[in-house]
Amino acid sequence: MALSGCATAGSGIGGTPAATLEADAAVARALLPVQTPRAELLQVWTGPYEGVPPWDKVTPAKLKEALLEGIELRRAEYAAIADNPEPPTFANTLVATQMAGQPLQRAGALYGVMTSNIGSADYQAVDREISPIMSAAGDEITFNTKLFQRVKAVADGARAAGLTAEQTRLAERSRDSFIRNGAALDAAGKAELGRINTALSNAFTSFGQKVVADENAWTVIPTEAGVAGLPASNKAAAAAAARSRNVQGWAIVNTRSSVDPFLSFGDDRAMREVVWRKFVNRGDNGDANDTNSTIAEIVRLRAERARLLGFGNHAEWRMQDTMAKTPAAAMALMERVWAPAKARVTEEVADMRAIAGHDIEPWDYLYYAEKVRKQKYDLDQNELKPYFELGNVKRGAFYMAGRLYGFDFTPLPRGTVPTFQPDVEVFEVTNKADGSHVGLFYSDDFSRAGKRSGAWATTYRSYSTYDGVKNVLASNNNNFTKAEGAEPILISLDDAQTLFHEFGHALHSLAAAYTYPALGGTPRDYVEYPSQVHEHWVLSRPILDGYMKHVETGQPMPQSLVAKIEASN
Repeated sequence: MALSGCATAGSGIGGTPAATLEADAAVARALLPVQTPRAELLQVWTGPYEGVPPWDKVTPAKLKEALLEGIELRRAEYAAIADNPEPPTFANTLVATQMAGQPLQRAGALYGVMTSNIGSADYQAVDREISPIMSAAGDEITFNTKLFQRVKAVADGARAAGLTAEQTRLAERSRDSFIRNGAALDAAGKAELGRINTALSNAFTSFGQKVVADENAWTVIPTEAGVAGLPASNKAAAAAAARSRNVQGWAIVNTRSSVDPFLSFGDDRAMREVVWRKFVNRGDNGDANDTNSTIAEIVRLRAERARLLGFGNHAEWRMQDTMAKTPAAAMALMERVWAPAKARVTEEVADMRAIAGHDIEPWDYLYYAEKVRKQKYDLDQNELKPYFELGNVKRGAFYMAGRLYGFDFTPLPRGTVPTFQPDVEVFEVTNKADGSHVGLFYSDDFSRAGKRSGAWATTYRSYSTYDGVKNVLASNNNNFTKAEGAEPILISLDDAQTLFHEFGHALHSLAAAYTYPALGGTPRDYVEYPSQVHEHWVLSRPILDGYMKHVETGQPMPQSLVAKIEASN
């Protein structure tokens, strides 16, 4: 049975009776002002599946308009909560804050995707203008003394008021978050913290956009000799990248999805060095995209914020809401790992040096790691890729979700719901047991200019039951390279494990079981663990036999090849 949707309509996961939820929601709705948003992108999402994001209506101008109006609408709602003359209660304070700002949340979901997945110059301009305004608007809520006192009163009196464990946790976490972010400072302290937060917002936006700008660069390889050793699929992708940029030869785009294969298989050592240096020097070239001063500013501002809030440094402040709690505890764990990890790397480099006949430089590491695998374990990564066709890997991940969580994933015909890119795939998620709807899963698999690098999960709408059951709109975002024409899209074992990892984060959202969306977060030093567990399913026999089949022979990966992989790890 899937975990998501296990509450009946209007019932609480944490023991709050349905009648109480309904009454609390009614109190909150009555308190908040009735407002009619003007901006198109603030409207309640319409369409199938309880409403979907209107990606087909998003433009930079409309997005900016929606965000600015959404801030004003939310400001009015929080003012109503803070200025309420009635004594603070869980319903008129905590539930009301959960309910406030929904139009802005909808626009914010669009904002996050358009700045991370699209990232065109127009959206970057919106981001630069809006991010400090959003930061200041958030501080305005945190620094509202009357609002904080109401939240604190509910949290401090939670047990006396007979709140459920879940209600108490929401109240106490809300109070603690207010304090951690400066609500208890005096007026001068709040003003200074607001200045710091706005400056940090600007610095983070600048840093991210500069890195993306450097990742949009490429290294031109003019001759066939320069791409010797590359697998055919990577060589074809480099040729396509060159054509799309109107350059002759081959182009290695300055993103990990293009750079890592070249460093792993490119025979030209001098060219590997060029590609490696360009990649690791992103933001460190003394030009308009240099981030050194930006990083220094971020470090300085973080230190100022920590001192203002009563902490010795940024790490102490940041670790408050984690499992480890202190930098010392985190460092102790890292130190336990460091010595054996260093010893293992020393062994690996010795093996590489024996094959290379020279010292191993950073641009040699991946290349000779492949040579060692071949010599010691008779393992060739190119032998693995035909088993990891992207569509099959995704279907294998869906099978895993069905076995573990009772979910079915059904692809929607293109055009059923809007998407922000034509190649984004959307799947309906249902419970195997009864066919009930859980949510939608959006899959944005491919790299593009302007898209941030790496892989990540996003949730457009989170599960909750405090005001009726809300379904989940989850997404995964990868940076795989498209194949030429109708060629199959083959990914590496590492990429397949990354896909399963990020899919684990999406499953975390889809399998949600909480009443209040503010309780859906997970400590940063825990959130990766479930996803790391999901990675191990890639090489399990049910997945291999059912989905990881050779694109030419149709045969599943033999256990003898799996044994080589395991021996080489």
